[in-house]
Amino acid sequence: MTVLCSGSIAFDYLMTFPGHFKDHILQERLETISLSFLVDSMVRQRGGTAPNIAYSMALLGDHPRVIGTVGEDFESYRSWLENHGVDTQYIKVIEGDYTASFFVNTDLANAQIASFYPGAMSYAKDLSIHNVQPKPDFVIISPDDPGAMSRSVQECKEMGIDYLYDPSQQIVRLCAEDLLAGVEGAHSLFVNEYENELLMKHTGLTEAQIMSKVKIWVITCGNTGSIIRTKDGEIHVPVVPPEKIVDPTGVGDAFRSGFIRGYQLGLDLQTCGQMGALAATYVIEQKGTQSHHYTPKEFITRYRLHFDDQGKLDILL
Repeated sequence: MTVLCSGSIAFDYLMTFPGHFKDHILQERLETISLSFLVDSMVRQRGGTAPNIAYSMALLGDHPRVIGTVGEDFESYRSWLENHGVDTQYIKVIEGDYTASFFVNTDLANAQIASFYPGAMSYAKDLSIHNVQPKPDFVIISPDDPGAMSRSVQECKEMGIDYLYDPSQQIVRLCAEDLLAGVEGAHSLFVNEYENELLMKHTGLTEAQIMSKVKIWVITCGNTGSIIRTKDGEIHVPVVPPEKIVDPTGVGDAFRSGFIRGYQLGLDLQTCGQMGALAATYVIEQKGTQSHHYTPKEFITRYRLHFDDQGKLDILL
């Protein structure tokens, strides 16, 4: 099963605040909120949902393709991805513009406040999956320019391609009609528990209605694990305890990569979820969304410290 990752391609500016955001938010004054946080540190890292997912999939032996638009400052990032097994031929450079930038501030409770500047990502809506050859078997539609996400949904349906719909951060930008179109006919829906509530609020869909439209519905729930829903029931997957917690940015992308790599190999959904849980833990232990590294053998060894795969993961070797 060949996978195409569509979504944002960005540089991440990661900041840390040595306190708790909640201590400085006045509930009775939310309509006039005005805050500035003095941070302890800031680093620039490679990021964006599509390459984050693709990078971790490549660590597990896949060679995923990425489609998206970037600025003229992208070439060193391209070399990094290609050197780590990611196919970048469908990443288009927009001359005269800069690659998108994600600015995120994380407090002591791992709560985050973020802003995103789209830059060259605004041109992603002009790209077409029809131009990807050979045609992918599966497309991951992750947060991107809203027009690009809607176009990808439409083209996957036209071309008969199964797709994973991951609206996450763009739920606040996508209109109800586009969200409904994305869910309707999706093979898989991935959201965290807060995004799940927002999705139902904005679309008016009930849990039963969502489940009637997708084959797999995954809700990640932070340190309590994840829930995999199908028409046959629910599977609860715990987290893999991290050796240390450094930064949560990109954890959801890594979960998706582990899950989809397992699904790509034909593994059962519980094993897929457990692969996602471990892939996510590797990210939270590092600063940056692509700072982690492991071989398939190392991944399997750590997996078996927490889960019994009955030898299934040997397929990665």
